[in-house]
Amino acid sequence: MQRKPVVIGVAGGSGSGKTSVSKAVFESFNDHSILMIEQDFYYKDQTNLPFEERLKTNYDHPLAFDTELLIDHIEKLLRYETIEKPVYDYNIHTRSKETITVEPKDVIIIEGILILEDERLRDLMDIKLFVDTDADLRIIRRLKRDIQDRGRTMDSVIDQYVNVVRPMHNQFIEPTKRYADIIIPEGGQNHVAIDLMVTKIQTILEQKSLL
Repeated sequence: MQRKPVVIGVAGGSGSGKTSVSKAVFESFNDHSILMIEQDFYYKDQTNLPFEERLKTNYDHPLAFDTELLIDHIEKLLRYETIEKPVYDYNIHTRSKETITVEPKDVIIIEGILILEDERLRDLMDIKLFVDTDADLRIIRRLKRDIQDRGRTMDSVIDQYVNVVRPMHNQFIEPTKRYADIIIPEGGQNHVAIDLMVTKIQTILEQKSLL
């Protein structure tokens, strides 16, 4: 039987700590064959839209993502084929002309707010995680990140959270928790859950003779 990479999905709301969890798992295996695919890279190409229209994009809605391309790329990586991962440019609110060459590996981590929303994508995963963090912590983390790293004002971050992020989280992200095999409270701070996760992945890799 032909070997197949192990696919781990890490979902959760904005500011939940899913990136920290993904990085912690990644770093635990960085001497092995592992790669990370971020859903944020797969926002739809909006080159055909005027800039003013692109500014209205709701980045927390499932339709903002080019899920077809993401599925196609995961399927190629499962066949040990190289892909050209798109790059999204938030300054122009569309896809960059650049791509990133990604070589296939034995472990694939897919990380993003809505990776458990599409059944076809879920079906490609061996393990599905949902990082579950209280809304007050998520908004504080988002405020710090957007003000410090993205030059946003506090008012604009709060306005976006109340009008877009929170309702989209409740409508689309929170319901996908029921598809998770494991729910991790508090994200990257939960070292016990991450250690258990790493052990589980090691077991699967050993079963598949990938270690």
